[in-house]
Order: sequence, then C-alpha cells, then structure tokens
Amino acid sequence: MKLTFFDFFQLTKMRLALSVVFSSLAGYLIAAESINFKSISLLFFGGYFMVGASNTFNQLIEKDKDSLMERTLSRPLPQKKINSLQALIIGFLLSIFGVIFLYFLNFKTAVFGAISIFLYVILYTPLKRITPLSVFIGAIPGAIPYMLGWVAYTGSFGIEPGVLFLLQFFWQFPHFWALAWIFDDDYKKAGFKMLPTGKKDKASAFLIIFYSIWTIIISLLPMTKYTGKLNLSFVGGFFVLLCGISMLIFAFNLMKNKTKIAAKNLMYSSIFYLTSIQLIYILDKYLSN
Repeated sequence: MKLTFFDFFQLTKMRLALSVVFSSLAGYLIAAESINFKSISLLFFGGYFMVGASNTFNQLIEKDKDSLMERTLSRPLPQKKINSLQALIIGFLLSIFGVIFLYFLNFKTAVFGAISIFLYVILYTPLKRITPLSVFIGAIPGAIPYMLGWVAYTGSFGIEPGVLFLLQFFWQFPHFWALAWIFDDDYKKAGFKMLPTGKKDKASAFLIIFYSIWTIIISLLPMTKYTGKLNLSFVGGFFVLLCGISMLIFAFNLMKNKTKIAAKNLMYSSIFYLTSIQLIYILDKYLSN
C-alpha cells in the first residue's frame, strides 16, 4: 500500500500537531532572551514528530473504533489506505526522530517529550473506553508542549514552566468536554466515555465552568510577580482577563442551553482563548522590556 502525503497528514493529525507545536514555540519565545533559529527548528520538527507519533499510535490502537464513528471513518487505517504494520513503523520512526531532535536541545526536553508519548498512548488511549477520568490523564501530555518550549530554551524545570503546564492542563477540560459534547453520539457508538458525568447535563456543564474559571485564574498568576521570570503586565493581564471572560460567557451559555451549537461555540472560543493567551504572553514580554 502506498502512503500519500495526505494520508500521512491525516495519520499524524497535522492541524492538531501544528497547534501543539505552536504551543511549544510560544513557550520557547516567552522564555527566550535571544532567538536561536536552529533551536526553533529542532523544537518544531521534534515536537511535530512526537505529536505525530502519539496520534499514529492512537489511531492504530483505535482503528476498529474509528470505523464506527462518522468523524473518524475517513482516516487512513479504517479506509485501509495503509495497514497496521505500516502505521506501527511510522509511529516508531516518528518517536525515535522526535526524541533525537529534542535531545539535541537538551536532555530534559527529550525526556518530557518521551513521557508525553507514553502517557498519551499507554494510559490515555485505552482508558477512554473505561472511564471519563481518562481526560485527566490525557490532559497531562496535552499540557506538556507549552512548558516544553520553556524547558527547551532554559534546560531546567521550575515555577515558570510549571505555571505554563497548569494553564494548559486546566484549559483542556472545557475544550475537550465541549468537543465531547459535540460528538457525544459518535463517542457512544465506539464506547468512549468522555463527558465527566457521561451525560450532556447541567453537572457536566458546571464542571466545564469550574475548570474555565481555574484556567483564567492560573493565566493571571504571572501578574503576581511570584512566578519567577514569567511575568505579565497590568495591560497584558487586562487582555488575558477579557479573553477569559469571553470563554466563560460561552461556558455559561452551554449550561443554559445544553445544545450542540452552544458546545461548538465554546470549543471555538477555547481555541481562540489559548492562542490569544500565548500571543499576549509573548507580546507582553517583548513590549514590556
């Protein structure tokens, strides 16, 4: 079977992978005192390979489940455009090259990258069929990329990458529960347990609001000046708060209406929120100096 570029991009979930890489690059730029384009290139390709490997292994494990869901039916494995052995080889090659590229940055970056693959593939993927708590496990590898950029530049883990990790960790709950709300019927066909209560009810919506609030609080922590070299000015904090309030409004709207459209609006607002926060942090760092 011949693998096309389109099949490869589907297998590695290119759009998702690039958004994750953007988080890593944002973390790097927030930490950086000077820009090293070789390091940025290593982080870009190493990050893409690691995320691509995770997604490839995930699709390999879930190929039978993907054939049951409308949103995943067109993926290369369910469509038999590639076979399981090819996917396995691609996953291993991406993992190896990803670790090598990140190792050229520093050892800790490579270790965190390898941990993210392990948690995503070995724990999160199988747990999706067992318990909604899988989202908590999945949020750990999902939160690593943002802090990975900081570690890639500094070679150390401290309060700064810890805050970046917590920000993206808590953000994932409103984002992925909104996604689970939208595709609840599809997930149920495959036996995946994604919503916190298993239902599109007020309790699930409340938890989305709860974690949205915590996400906003954590995003404002750099204003306190207790977060090491990770700082945020009053003006930057104002714009961060505006973005947070915007996302929170959509979260309350979901609790009120409990519709797929409301969930879709929240999902898009959460993406806008995270991207905006990352850009605000970067701009605030360089404009405040």
